[in-house]
Amino acid sequence: TLWGRGARGSADRRSCAPAPPPSLRGGTYSGIHASGFRDFLLKPELLRAVVDCGFEHPSEVQHECIPQAILGMDVICQAKSGMGKTAVFVLATLHQLEAKENTVCCLVLCHARELAYQICNEFERFSRYLPDVKTKVFYGGVPVPEHKRLLKNEPPHIIVGTPGRILQLTREKDLPTKNIKHFILDECDKMLEQLDMRKDVQEIFKATPHEKQVMMFSATLSTDMRAVCKKFMQDPMEIYVDDSKLTLHGLQQHYVKLAENEKNRKLNELLDALEFNQVVVFVKSVSRANALDKLLQECNFPSVAIHGSMKQEERIKLYQNFKDFKHRILVSTDIWGRGIDIERVNIVVNYDMPDSSDTYLHRVGRAGRFGTKGLAITFASTDEDAKILEDVQSRFEVSITQLPETIDVTSYMTA
Repeated sequence: TLWGRGARGSADRRSCAPAPPPSLRGGTYSGIHASGFRDFLLKPELLRAVVDCGFEHPSEVQHECIPQAILGMDVICQAKSGMGKTAVFVLATLHQLEAKENTVCCLVLCHARELAYQICNEFERFSRYLPDVKTKVFYGGVPVPEHKRLLKNEPPHIIVGTPGRILQLTREKDLPTKNIKHFILDECDKMLEQLDMRKDVQEIFKATPHEKQVMMFSATLSTDMRAVCKKFMQDPMEIYVDDSKLTLHGLQQHYVKLAENEKNRKLNELLDALEFNQVVVFVKSVSRANALDKLLQECNFPSVAIHGSMKQEERIKLYQNFKDFKHRILVSTDIWGRGIDIERVNIVVNYDMPDSSDTYLHRVGRAGRFGTKGLAITFASTDEDAKILEDVQSRFEVSITQLPETIDVTSYMTA
């Protein structure tokens, strides 16, 4: 996970997480992720939708921003894509929104129609149990009279749109701005860098009430751009997640130097010796995934393989089974490396070395997600492998040491 530093001190505020639930599976599973979306004290209808959408644990950005954002604070947030920024403003807005009045309360601006659609879709997903909340997308290309009719007859509470069209509707007094309480820019640098678009945004901004919440999000924000953003805000909470200093907190990382033909025996030894909830073993090809899976099963290890040449439905089914704890060991190719979140994985083995430091990060990030404990063991059998390990250590400023003879269980298993 990426650890941002908010303006309000340390990023890791999870020391006060509630006690984990009692062990669910004879001592193997403890509530590593007891601190989930519930901690944000969202409306129950929102929480239900979050669970429905399959979100289990807030990402770093969400941990950082949501508690402040739902209190109405201004927020500037920069984190690379895929970190769940959209959910921050969607949940924060829906939590504060009172759908009683039929008037526009929230305005989200973005530079492209596709993005507007995507954001609108997120609002609809999360508001499924808030049936009174209406969200609409407004952009150029649709006849203006149609938008005017909509605003007159059934005004939405939330409008997602591109600056050009929103400005036109604001200027002609068709879009009522006097009750807007949330003003949000997504991928804000894209809108504020182009001076003509920035002018549009400023004019829309001026038409909204002085007292409102302003939130801006982007994957990239230069220092100059941050200064521009702040002109729209009052004492904002600033979250900048720096991916060059990436650390994987709570994760012990080791390597084992060995020959290619020693890998199977070593893996067997490790699976015998280590205590684990669930393990993911990464290999570099489909054929190796299948062969290793077969071998593990012959040795009576409860494994399952997932790889890219399976049909999507089969992959999803196996993934779900693993998530439901029906298998303890997963053998996988890199298709599975990104963004998949399974809370009980506490050991990752790189049976084959990943092809880059990026892939290494995505793989070992499966263990010890969101600052829980975990263990990553990488097999290195060639000079090429050694080079990638060096790369990882210098880029992420981590130290990957040789695997010790014995490892204290408490260092990688949450009690």
